[in-house]
Order: sequence, then C-alpha cells, then structure tokens
Amino acid sequence: MTIVLGIESSCDETGIGIVRIESDGALTLLADEVASSVDQHARFGGVVPEVASRAHLEALVPSVTRAFESASLELSDVDAIAVTCGPGLAGALLVGVSAAKAYAAALNVPLYGANHLPGHVAADTLEHGPLPSPCLALLVSGGHTQLLRVDDLATKITEVGSTIDDAAGEAYDKVARILGLPYPGGPPIDKAARRGNPDAIRFPRGLTGPRDARFDFSFSGLKTAVARWVEARDGQEIPVDDVAASFQEAVADVLTAKAVRAATELGVGTMVVSGGVAANSRLSTLAAQRCAEAGITLRVPRPRLCTDNGAMIAALGAHLVKAGVRPSSLDLSAGPGLPVGTVSV
Repeated sequence: MTIVLGIESSCDETGIGIVRIESDGALTLLADEVASSVDQHARFGGVVPEVASRAHLEALVPSVTRAFESASLELSDVDAIAVTCGPGLAGALLVGVSAAKAYAAALNVPLYGANHLPGHVAADTLEHGPLPSPCLALLVSGGHTQLLRVDDLATKITEVGSTIDDAAGEAYDKVARILGLPYPGGPPIDKAARRGNPDAIRFPRGLTGPRDARFDFSFSGLKTAVARWVEARDGQEIPVDDVAASFQEAVADVLTAKAVRAATELGVGTMVVSGGVAANSRLSTLAAQRCAEAGITLRVPRPRLCTDNGAMIAALGAHLVKAGVRPSSLDLSAGPGLPVGTVSV
C-alpha cells in the first residue's frame, strides 16, 4: 500500500488530500481538508491574487495537520507527494509548490508536479473507480470550460474543445453581479433559478450555429445579453428568478448539447462532468437526461469533490505513481499557463 499526499493551492482554496493506493490498485480517500478564502474576496467581486496567496500561507500547514489527524497518520507514513503546479495564480501556486518541495525533501519521498485540470477528472475515480479508456470529460469551473478526451489519466489527455472567452463559472459571477446576487455567483443563481421560469427569456446560445466550432464554447455574448436585457427594463422591477433560470438554462443547454455531440462523434461511451459548476442542479439534471437518451454513461463526483480540493491532486498523484511516471525534480516551479495535455511536470 502507498500513501500519497496531495496539495492544491491554484486559486482561493487551500486543499490537502491523502489517498491510499491499495494492494489491488484501488484508491481510498483517507482525508480531504479544504480552507477557503472566498469570503475575503467577496467584497471585491472576484479573486484577488495577493489576498489568495497570503491566505494559502496562513492555511497550508494547519490544513496539513488536520488532514493527518483525520487520517490517523503521521507525516512519516507518506510515500509520495503530488502538488498542483499549474494552471492557476502564480503566487498561489508557488505557496503550494514550495511547501510540497519542502515536505518531499524532508521526508525523502518522490515529488509529482501535477496539472490542476486532470486533477478534476481524477477526483471522480475516488468515487466511481477506474475510468474506461477512452472517456470524455466536461470540465466546468470558475476559470475553465473544456472538453477533454481522456485515453490515460496519467499520460494521455487531449483537449477537444475549450472556451474562447469567458468560462461558464466566470459568466455566472458576472451575471450574479448584474442581478445583485452575492459572489461567487454559482450557488445564488442556481437557488434563484429553481424559483424561476427557464423559458421566460430566450437568451442566446453561443457558438451553436452551423458554421461555428463544433466543440468550443463562448459565454461572453450570453453575459452581455443578460446585461442588456436588464438595462432595457429602465428602472422597472427585475424578475431576478426568471432571469437567473433563463440564463442558467442557456448555459446548461450549450454545455450538455456540445458534450453529448462530442462523445457521440468520438465514439466515447462514458462522460465525466467535473469542476465546481458540475454541482449545478440544472447542469447535472440535463446532462443525465441527454446522456441517457444518447446511451452514454454519465459520471459526476459528489459536490465536495467537484470544487478545488487536495483529494483530487492526491488521486492524480496516485495515478502517476501507479503508471510509473517519472517524479519531478526539486527545482519544480509554478506554471500558471500549464496546458491541459501536460499531466505532470
């Protein structure tokens, strides 16, 4: 059995996860501690990099301590360490990478610089077991909206489609601001949408025309359409619930339609939806409906594993260990723009 410590600090959550590789290769999650600084960013309406970095500095060691207490383990039990080295905020990444290098040197264990994005896909293996090869991953978070073909989680991930402007999560935050809802925008819009009529307003579906890129996304125009619709009310009361529901329907419609089309055209029978927005109620419902109609198996991790966390990085590290991937050197640095195809550095 092998114990893998995972460290995540790419944005505003300090995540520490501990995963055990069992003798049969299965993964067991032993600890998952997350310290979020989201409340410190709320008044700014978005993540402030310097604030996030300082929050990671304060939270990292206490989070590691809590994780090992939860798992009833000692640091000396660790056999390998995985850390997010990109993509993300440079300063935030450096906090996690520096800590991981220090732990790896002190414990004399291998270090794996891991890509945050495949980590979201790896999180699903903690709940539903090994991924079939190939499978399609729809990654939807605050900063990323991508379709990924996963042939091997440790070594071969190919981007099939991506957003050309705003990610879906960014659109949620901007629309929430327009509607006077709190940051981050995902949960309050989802809550309001449950009370509203999704057919009240027909907002545009970006990049869905016959000449548009088949699997790429665009949400900037949708956000602008919501802003213009609200402005046109000219002082009248805004039906927030209906606007939220109609906006959310447009996002979920595009995401699920393109994902199912990609899976069908690529001949892939399993789809994983991951990332923070995967916890959205309408997205998960519509994805389940459309996947069932298309004969595609849908896998969605529980909400706790969808958002940024250390468990997903520990899981990805476990896959790297099992695949015999070469560990990183101790001169590992942060890669804020690390491409998704580079699973480890």
